[in-house]
Amino acid sequence: MGTALITGASAGLGEEFAWQLATVRHNLVLVSRDAERLEQVAGKLRAAAGVRVEVLPADLSKERDLGRVASRLKASARPVGLLVNNAGFGIRQSFVDASLKDLAAMEKVMIHAVMTLSHAAAGAMVKRGRGAILNVSSIAAYLAGGIYAADKAWVKTFTEGLAVELKGTGVTATTLLPGLTRTEFHARAGLDYLSYPSVAWLSAADVVAKGLADVRRGAVLSTPSWRYAAIGQIARLLPRFIVRALSLVEDR
Repeated sequence: MGTALITGASAGLGEEFAWQLATVRHNLVLVSRDAERLEQVAGKLRAAAGVRVEVLPADLSKERDLGRVASRLKASARPVGLLVNNAGFGIRQSFVDASLKDLAAMEKVMIHAVMTLSHAAAGAMVKRGRGAILNVSSIAAYLAGGIYAADKAWVKTFTEGLAVELKGTGVTATTLLPGLTRTEFHARAGLDYLSYPSVAWLSAADVVAKGLADVRRGAVLSTPSWRYAAIGQIARLLPRFIVRALSLVEDR
């Protein structure tokens, strides 16, 4: 039995990570800015799975809160063996129309927090000679879909580089690249994806199961479903001007 720390754990993929890890007897540290909802999730997990669940309310766009989470990752008492950097959000506006405040908040949560927490976790894990980091990216990392895609591309590239650096230490780094997944994410961002066919959607349970399976086998890139794996492969092979043209059509 180990301990996993999950950011963005009060809903969506983060909550699903918590349930699947609790099912296999992992103790948990749950991080989210929604303290009330986090407590509700923690209570259900304790009752259903009988594991230890710590609640750590934190807004990862705020340096003080981020520092508290990093400190928990560095703690020698009840060491964290798996970090899941899942927190993130999208905004409906284009880069030009969005406020710099919202864009900066996205960067802090999806880039700065991922880097800070990965640094804290990797340092502690390497000293122990074991551990794993799972950073949630997106299939959008291969596309040209604006600021969200740019942030997720950074997560993918960063994690690949981290995996190279950690080779031989007993610590692994994996990046999860899901496509459209049925969670609250799109509704919270005010994004309308109802026109997409049902075949395009993945279940949160399947995405998380694939991600955790790939962490266990030490894979660096984890893409749930053959459909999105094919999209990623095609996007890597296509000339970038075609990828940009397809992204422009999608935005419209």
